[in-house]
Amino acid sequence: MRFVLAIVAFVVAATMIVLGIAQRTVFLGPSTYAVETTVKGDLPYTVIGGDVLVSEVGQQTLTVSGSDSVFVSYGRTADVAAWLGDASYNRLSLDDETGKLVSSVVTPEEADDEDAAPEDAAPLTDEEKAAQAVLDDPRGSDLWLAENSEEAAVLTTINVPEDVSVLIASNGTEPAPSKVSVSWPLDNRTPWAGPLITAGIVLLLVGLALYLLGINHMRKSRGPRRKGISAGPGMEKMPKVPKPSRYKSDKRHGSAPKRSRSRSMIALVPIALVSSLALSGCSAGFWPDLAPDASPSATPTATELDAEQEDDQPAPAVTAPQLERITARISTTTLEADQALNADLAATRFVGPALDERKGNYAIRAKIPEYAASPVIPSAPGGLTLPQATDTWPRTVMSVVQDEANPTSAPTAMVLVQATPRSNYQVEYAMRLEPQAEIPEVAPATIGAAQLPPDSSFLLLPPNKLAAAYADVITNGENSEFASLFDAEGDTLRGVIASDREAKKAALPTTASIEFSVAAGEAPPVALATNESGALVSVNIAETEVVKPLEVGAKIKPSGAVAALSGLTETEKGVQSTYSDQLLFYVPPAGSSDQIRLLGFSQGLTAAAELA
Repeated sequence: MRFVLAIVAFVVAATMIVLGIAQRTVFLGPSTYAVETTVKGDLPYTVIGGDVLVSEVGQQTLTVSGSDSVFVSYGRTADVAAWLGDASYNRLSLDDETGKLVSSVVTPEEADDEDAAPEDAAPLTDEEKAAQAVLDDPRGSDLWLAENSEEAAVLTTINVPEDVSVLIASNGTEPAPSKVSVSWPLDNRTPWAGPLITAGIVLLLVGLALYLLGINHMRKSRGPRRKGISAGPGMEKMPKVPKPSRYKSDKRHGSAPKRSRSRSMIALVPIALVSSLALSGCSAGFWPDLAPDASPSATPTATELDAEQEDDQPAPAVTAPQLERITARISTTTLEADQALNADLAATRFVGPALDERKGNYAIRAKIPEYAASPVIPSAPGGLTLPQATDTWPRTVMSVVQDEANPTSAPTAMVLVQATPRSNYQVEYAMRLEPQAEIPEVAPATIGAAQLPPDSSFLLLPPNKLAAAYADVITNGENSEFASLFDAEGDTLRGVIASDREAKKAALPTTASIEFSVAAGEAPPVALATNESGALVSVNIAETEVVKPLEVGAKIKPSGAVAALSGLTETEKGVQSTYSDQLLFYVPPAGSSDQIRLLGFSQGLTAAAELA
């Protein structure tokens, strides 16, 4: 009976193991589902809409080839459309009937006759063509959430929502890559393969145990053996049967009888099979998922309902990872420009007061190498990331960056502006934070903040009047009509300006005079709202110094940075020097009892010239 049960166990075990292995081999379904197409034509751009990317569940794997260089990026669908502007492009979509990936040409509506270029317009020059080629090249744009650029082919996996599209190009002028494939993972798990294989192994061991028990029982059930037959009459002298010669040979050479290899192999097969199947059954795809659902459905709360109602709110201008990449690019460009004293290179990433300060610094350092360089721009964002919530341009982002290599240095607050979809972010303001500066609570980077208009009446002072009011405080001190609006505690700029003026007066010869004045700068203010209805406002002021001779025929001999920037060795007319101050304030809401606080500033000599 034990042998019968053992045979049944062997048969059932083999069946279960074979079925388990078949689920992972013969019956295993595909791991991905893919659609592909070949794009015809010579258009430089191809777009895959978000509806295609989310048509199947799971991450999207893009395979793009068909040109010498391949560029693949993705961004918000509205941003991709804004970057393309009036350019024609290929759009990939899924055919409703066949489900295949198909290509169609999208040609934006032609501009109105008033906006259209005249037929007799002059052809573009080589410089204009080069500039246009740079604008048409999507590589390196700050607008993308992520990008990949490779030779011959790009294979990348992304996981984006429906409101994100993919842009494919070569270099913006050559035809876009022609071969495009999009694939999604399929659930080809075999949850019963593990139980079947494991149960089969267990049953196989049971069958082996029954088989061994059967053999042992059979041996014990034979009972005692009969005694040998004694020699009968006439048989006493019969010769003994000689042993076979092979026994003599074995005894002579001392060799043991050989064991059958077939029996050894039979014993090893189950062991190897059990080991390999046990190891293969460790994969999670072999077993059913018995864990409870970690995200059970629940009734939406009032907060969730409000969030759904606010889905039409503008998205933040940048994401946190996107800003990290932008900051790193700005830092790299700044370092190269500072080392080479290249104002043209700096102009690719700076604008307004921040650019004016660096231009002046480069001109001075070209003649005075030991002159202090402008503060570096660290490569990573620090304690503040505040993008403007907007769908239009220009776009503004405020960020605080910290030099990780020099933790003792003051953090730098930057105001970045993107003028158009095809332009990169440029630093308009860059200011060192005050030692005791406390930045108020702001909206998270995933939401963004509203940019207030220059004449906003919701603040203690409108942004467009802030610079002039602070300039009046510097000029008149406590006698200024705006003195009570500004917090003097923690404002180190006033002391810096006062001590600098006293030092210059003391060093001035008796034959010359010096006059100081402060006024609002020409740069527009930038104001981003905070959580308490206040705003972070960046402005600039211009400090002017005029040195004149008091006597006819007397000469003034400029020195240091003023001489380097003006190019004067002496003059009888006098010299006018202009310092640009970039300022960051926190302005409380209108009606607040709090005062306006200076959070950071930066000073630099930007101009020096002989008086007319």
